[in-house]
Amino acid sequence: MIFVSVGTNEARFDRLLEAVATLDASEETVVQHGPSPVRPPGATCVDYLSFEEMTEHLRTARVSVLHAGVGSVLAALAQGVRPVVVCRLKRFGEAVDDHQLGFARRLHGEGLVELVEDLDRLSAAVARHDRRFAGAVGVEGRLVEELRTYIAGVAPHPFEQ
Repeated sequence: MIFVSVGTNEARFDRLLEAVATLDASEETVVQHGPSPVRPPGATCVDYLSFEEMTEHLRTARVSVLHAGVGSVLAALAQGVRPVVVCRLKRFGEAVDDHQLGFARRLHGEGLVELVEDLDRLSAAVARHDRRFAGAVGVEGRLVEELRTYIAGVAPHPFEQ
């Protein structure tokens, strides 16, 4: 199964969902599409999933294609899944800035995600994808500490005003 999630952002991610239509139609595909009206043909489409439902799809899918949101990517990594990620970009009105790009490039450099920057290459990336990565993402280490610092910088603790 191919699992696709655009996250819970209020902005549409039509560009990714339109590219999903180019994937192998013979493989079961589940798409969490958020506010987008785009429905890839042949896919089971849902507006949103609970965290438990998303986690189950991440665990059982052959490949997970996710927007490069911190929460979605970390949920996949916590399950031992190396996702294919596509960044929401400002120039397409998908995000307020290109913060996902720097995040995804860093994780790609660490071998934790497969980054697809050109959606014409999504189908090939999904076809060859190996969902598991060597090792585990623990709570220690330089990358985890850098991610904590990054997240704290863009999303202050809710109790801090």
